[in-house]
Amino acid sequence: MRRPLPHRARAAAFGLASAFALLGSLIPSAAAAADGRGADRTGATTTIVVSPHGAPPHDTSSHGAGAAPTPKGDHRVGTLSAAQDLARRLADRHDVVVVLEGGTHEMRSPLRFTAADGGRNGHTVTWTSAPGQRAVLSGGSAVSGWSRHDAAKNIWVAPVPRGTQSRQLYVDGKVAPRTSLRLAADKHDRGHLEFTERGITLKDPALSHLNSLPNQSDLEIESVGSFTDRISPVKAIRGNEILMQQPAWDNNTFGYDTLTAPYARGALYLNNSYAFLNSAGQWYLDSSRGLLYYRAAAGATMHGLDVRLPRLQSLVQVAGTYDRPVANLAFRNLQFSDTTWLDPSSPQGYVDQQSGAHVVGTYARPADALSSCQDGCPKFEATRNEWHQIPAAVQVSAARDVSFTGNSFTRLGDVGLGLGMDPNAHASGVGYGAADITVHRNSFTESAASAIVVGGVQPDAHHPRDSRMVNHDVSIVDNTITGISQDYKDNAAILSTYTTRATIAHNSISDVPYDGIDIGWGWGINDPGGNGYYREAGLYEYQPIYTTPTTFRDNVVSHNLIHDTKQVMNDGGSVYTLSASPGTVIERNYIYDNKATLGVLIDQGTRHVVMRDNVVIGASRWVYVNADAEDPDTFNTKDNLITGNWWDVGPARNPEGPGYDNQLVDNVQVADGVWPAEARSVMQEAGAHR
Repeated sequence: MRRPLPHRARAAAFGLASAFALLGSLIPSAAAAADGRGADRTGATTTIVVSPHGAPPHDTSSHGAGAAPTPKGDHRVGTLSAAQDLARRLADRHDVVVVLEGGTHEMRSPLRFTAADGGRNGHTVTWTSAPGQRAVLSGGSAVSGWSRHDAAKNIWVAPVPRGTQSRQLYVDGKVAPRTSLRLAADKHDRGHLEFTERGITLKDPALSHLNSLPNQSDLEIESVGSFTDRISPVKAIRGNEILMQQPAWDNNTFGYDTLTAPYARGALYLNNSYAFLNSAGQWYLDSSRGLLYYRAAAGATMHGLDVRLPRLQSLVQVAGTYDRPVANLAFRNLQFSDTTWLDPSSPQGYVDQQSGAHVVGTYARPADALSSCQDGCPKFEATRNEWHQIPAAVQVSAARDVSFTGNSFTRLGDVGLGLGMDPNAHASGVGYGAADITVHRNSFTESAASAIVVGGVQPDAHHPRDSRMVNHDVSIVDNTITGISQDYKDNAAILSTYTTRATIAHNSISDVPYDGIDIGWGWGINDPGGNGYYREAGLYEYQPIYTTPTTFRDNVVSHNLIHDTKQVMNDGGSVYTLSASPGTVIERNYIYDNKATLGVLIDQGTRHVVMRDNVVIGASRWVYVNADAEDPDTFNTKDNLITGNWWDVGPARNPEGPGYDNQLVDNVQVADGVWPAEARSVMQEAGAHR
């Protein structure tokens, strides 16, 4: 019997069309109505209209106090904060629709929503664009005042405030690449580089000019490995030695898939210098002088280009407390744009471990770490429970009944939408506790990291001290994701870690450097009994062996269209699982064009997962069960059922024998390209239905 696709979306008080219809016609009503729960329904919907051009004539205060009703009964204000203040006062007596007129609303600080900003007494607060328009919540500014700086190379320059910092620039809606010099094509092309505890010694005389580069502390080393994308800031270049900032260098050069010894791939770059402005579309920001440089295409000018430099690291922070969560809040038909994330530019760098989780802090390491700790070691395990996550442009924690429908997340320098992540990824300092969250029919593109992340990676994510921390009942349906993770290439399009009852269905995912959908976390180390491999690695000197299950269970990944993945990374899978998840089903997904890498990776510790009725085309292995070939207890990847799937090339990898208990039954290879009717049905049904 096939498990039906669950429908957990919570209907908003008014649909998008209804909110638009209310704009010019609704007048607060004195009639009271019951909502079935005894709530006080003493008024109809009230609308608040916000102009992107400042305070309107009818607004008696730029802060919204005494905002005057228009003749149509709506309130008009000139700022987002004024709208928020007014909505807060009305939300216990009315359903409130905050309507943002079309255009760019440049934000000087993020919008912070607490329990006071949600609907109360059965009411809902909705933020939306005006009918037929698109309002942009922007954390950046347009750059103007361009002049030609270098005519031969067509490099242009514009003034910006001194001290401005950003890791992103957006030109005509696209992410512009930073300047870069490739030092090595892959791990086999590093013979001219010697890695030391201090940095990198350059043995190629052709690189001797690098010590004359200006603004050397702006430089960064980037290493793109098998599943990690690591960034280490440069301190200075002295003679033939690149001296690196700490602790980023130490942390990036021990552990797994390290900067110094990547498992595969291994291209190495020196980034972010004016001297590397060698290709059209690149840019460089001289923060100390307040100058932004951009190399235009041959014969082109900067006239008419929309150039946006982000200032903010987040736009919207929905964050209550566990005692008073935000509730009954909706965001519809908005555009979230123009953020950056500055931490990788700090001495911490970006010490990537997988899908955005990274090391922050100073740790002891073996004296011979460059030789003894390139494939893990006990001292590295001390970092694992303290990894941080990349924050999101839109953050939601300690919240329930919050929805995102029909929005566009684009031009973002961090994660697009973060739900219930670790506290370090939330500006409020409150993580987790995202419940009954709906993410439907949104688009995600042109961003630096993952489109959507649900859940954290630290201990409170998998064994919470407070039951109200549990992330549960999250619906991610009918979204379109393309062209994301452009700067932090290790980031999966959708990552859901320790979540109970997450539904990830009918999403279209393409054009990504790493995985499509990753669920779970922890390699089984936090499941009852732990993981034998990490016992040998020394992890359990730093954490307990748990006897109770994690919060990762009853998830559904179904009807997703996933293609054009693995553009940069080779490890992972287009769909990827980690750790035990009873009741979880991966079904009726259509996967193709993943650069002949793994279709579905059932990775360490995965247990009690059913994978059925999927179509996988062109993978090196259509399914790869990562159980140790010699000892089933080493990785503890067991008790999974893989049945009824269709595939063409790349056989399954599944260690057999007593103790494994991973069943591969009734799967069908299609060698002639003539797919059965049921497989064709999966192909046709997969993807976003918008």
